[in-house]
Amino acid sequence: MHAMQYELTLPADYDMAVIRDRVARVGHLLDDWEGLGFKTYLMRERGVNGSPVNQYAPFYLWNTVEGMNGFLWGGGFQGLSNDFGRPSVRQWTGLSYEEGGAVGSPARAAVRRREPVPEGAELAEVTAEAVADTERLAGEDGAVLAAVAVDTARWELVHFSLWAHDAPEAAGDMFEVLHVSAPGRERLPRGRQW
Repeated sequence: MHAMQYELTLPADYDMAVIRDRVARVGHLLDDWEGLGFKTYLMRERGVNGSPVNQYAPFYLWNTVEGMNGFLWGGGFQGLSNDFGRPSVRQWTGLSYEEGGAVGSPARAAVRRREPVPEGAELAEVTAEAVADTERLAGEDGAVLAAVAVDTARWELVHFSLWAHDAPEAAGDMFEVLHVSAPGRERLPRGRQW
């Protein structure tokens, strides 16, 4: 499992209806993308739910590297790059994935929390805590799913969760979910990834 995200931070006075219209127009294009577990089309607006910025920030979990590379190099990503410029794409290696009791429900909110892996920390302990946190999040009321992944170049964990309601009990940056493409969600491996 591989996690991926890019962020387009937009001007403070940007009309976010442009992003909503874009997702309504093109969001379905990944609904059957081979190798994709899911893509969440995420947005946050300045001043809403504590967001300091206007941002479009899709988050992906991939079942295969081939699917991810096909998206990045095979044209799917080019349209976004043509319209907004090519953003930096963050990638993390999956550590754990769990489905919540609301799996199958429409996702309304997402929470993403990035945290550094402390220097000198025992990696087995850090990852065990991250896996346990994923299990805990997935068990919360209204959780659709939860995942955690790690970037070993920056030694950073990313915790990601989807929620069927607008008031998730999770710490981090909150996003509105505009659309979810999930052609391979059921093939994402559950639990710890090693």
